[in-house]
Amino acid sequence: MVTVNQQRVPRKRIYLMCSPEHFAVEYAINPWMDVTAPVDTELAVKQWDRLRETLVGLGHEVCLLAPEPGLPDMVYAANGAFVVDGTVYGARFKHQQRAAEAAVHRGFYASPDWRFIAPNETNEGEGDFAYLPEAYGGLILAGYGFRTELPAHAEAQEALGRPVVSLRLVDPRFYHLDVALASVDDGNVVYYPGAFSAATQKVLAQLFPDAIIADDDDALAFGLNLVSDGANVVLNSEATRLAGRLRAGGYTPVPVELAELKKGGGSVKCCIAELRP
Repeated sequence: MVTVNQQRVPRKRIYLMCSPEHFAVEYAINPWMDVTAPVDTELAVKQWDRLRETLVGLGHEVCLLAPEPGLPDMVYAANGAFVVDGTVYGARFKHQQRAAEAAVHRGFYASPDWRFIAPNETNEGEGDFAYLPEAYGGLILAGYGFRTELPAHAEAQEALGRPVVSLRLVDPRFYHLDVALASVDDGNVVYYPGAFSAATQKVLAQLFPDAIIADDDDALAFGLNLVSDGANVVLNSEATRLAGRLRAGGYTPVPVELAELKKGGGSVKCCIAELRP
């Protein structure tokens, strides 16, 4: 069981974000996207700004990726790459509508500070990869079933030198791992069992016996699409029940409103890539 009111210690993070100034729902590549629903881009920018300010207010560093016209999903910066200890495993998007985003992200890492590895396999960065540095010596959880292809898990393991555990997603509403599971600290996770196959649920239960379990309402409110520094958990304000469960586990929920960006099928974590130098 999770220890109630356990003292949690935050760790400073470095994040990458991209303003939604060109955000729109111009196509539908996940069940949440509705091209007939109007998007208020100005409101999306305001909500995104509030998210960025929240992260900075918690003591984290936020780097910015310049948005480009014609790439309306660039705000979902988590999907462009996956970084572990200075090594960058690049993205290769499943859908042509987002393919050009990969090159923009690669450009961001074009410096001696980063070791960039170009992918041969289809993967969508931190959308389908999560890193827990204190779990089993450093563990990567990797989703597949809708976007990232299973061979990318082996490619990521070779690129990053960390063991990768493959987790099968079975519900199209939870098309990326980051809308079904998140790290709450460097060694533990929160997840929604219904997003995963029965066998994967058993694997998660074995690996993380103290995990926080989310229910249907939490998951459908994009509550699992969160970021945590080990103590403060920034999550969608609609996920009130999950906020209570996190609080009971000793974490401090920090709710943010992202209704406009939810129209594209994402929330807090989709907007944030973690940079791990």
